[in-house]
Amino acid sequence: MVGRAPASTQSPAQAEERLLVEAAQKDPARFAELYEMHFERVYLFIARRVADRDTAQDLTADVFQKALANLKQFEWRGVPFAAWLLRIAANVVTDRGKRSGRELSFADLPETQSEMRQIEDGVRLFRLVDQLPKDQRQVIRMRFAEQRSIGEIARELGRSEGAVKQLQLRGIQNLRAGFGLQQSKRPRIRRNTKPAKKTGGQNG
Repeated sequence: MVGRAPASTQSPAQAEERLLVEAAQKDPARFAELYEMHFERVYLFIARRVADRDTAQDLTADVFQKALANLKQFEWRGVPFAAWLLRIAANVVTDRGKRSGRELSFADLPETQSEMRQIEDGVRLFRLVDQLPKDQRQVIRMRFAEQRSIGEIARELGRSEGAVKQLQLRGIQNLRAGFGLQQSKRPRIRRNTKPAKKTGGQNG
């Protein structure tokens, strides 16, 4: 059995997450905070493994339902709560593949630091979109998440196509600026000539 990590070795984020998990175990209503914290991460993990957005959304909902139902069984051992959620997600994707009568590839946990970085970058992008002005946020979501055309968006919003294009441009510029700022705040990682070791997806 993996021992619990000493409190002194926990980062502030880990300590906060542990408090949230323990609070939700006592009061299921507090699970909403964990849902908000990890929704994008679980959704992106699943979306990389299934064919369409609707399926990814349905399976993401299944993951959080199962997590809530089994929350009292979770034991904090210093491993991020996200790792437990992604293990549930991997099982949900595998089960869906079996029910549909076909094998879904790559249903296991992320095996490389590269994939986890891509998922975490996606999480940051989701949250940056949420911070955009309302009009820009609407256009970005309709254009890229819903795959709507400029003309369709213009008709639905009652705007000219030129106005929609301007909102899209400003939204993309704001996302690039925000994402670049977040990237610059990351600690620099020294290049290593040795091959990267597989992490088993425990980067939460």
